[in-house]
Amino acid sequence: MKNLILTTAVLALTAGAALAESHGVVRLGTEGAYPPYNFLNDAGEVDGFERELGDELCVRAELTCEWVTNEWDSIIPNLVSGNYDAIIAGMSVTDERMEVIAFSEQYTLPDPSSYLVMNDATDLTTGVIAAQAGTIQAAYVASTGATLLEFATPDESVAAVKNGEADAVLADKSFLAPLAEADGELSLVAQEVMIGGGIGIGLRQSDEDLKVKFDAAIMSMKADGTLNALITKWLPDAGTFE
Repeated sequence: MKNLILTTAVLALTAGAALAESHGVVRLGTEGAYPPYNFLNDAGEVDGFERELGDELCVRAELTCEWVTNEWDSIIPNLVSGNYDAIIAGMSVTDERMEVIAFSEQYTLPDPSSYLVMNDATDLTTGVIAAQAGTIQAAYVASTGATLLEFATPDESVAAVKNGEADAVLADKSFLAPLAEADGELSLVAQEVMIGGGIGIGLRQSDEDLKVKFDAAIMSMKADGTLNALITKWLPDAGTFE
């Protein structure tokens, strides 16, 4: 089966080689504030799981790519308006988002979401729960009996717990686990939540050619094991593709 997937991916990449020329430079938009998926390193450059992934996808798709950062709350509108050509920013595939943009093949499986608290006695069903606005975690909290407190950035949502403004923060476990390990005052609640689908590249619905190329590149990375290797390196709590 893997050989079939790889063969299909290679054919799609070869057949679409001319498309790279028509696209010129493909601009990849990311938040740059959600480690380990994406963050800015000490040199001010985009780094993390999605930087490595995006660079490799562009090589396989024979695309010339450059990275730009954009705040999360406007990342979809600025894609649609043409400020960049693709979103690689830990964005889960949801029906609501697919009404506005298209998504590539998923490059991660669903990642468990976790609660980060300072007090293990926190009542997660009735407490004040912080989450980054516009995320699947914010939508989930809003559907429960808890009080949702939204913030523009993930760091602000964590700070709300530290300063007592919120009882807990809900976010991807891969983002919260290193924070709990580094700060003795914070801890992860054993209860995890599985919400949303896997993560994919966000694209304008009209960019079918670019979607085909990214899909083929993702399929080839799945088939030869390089995608699983990146997931294991950067997202140890996430599942890998069979």
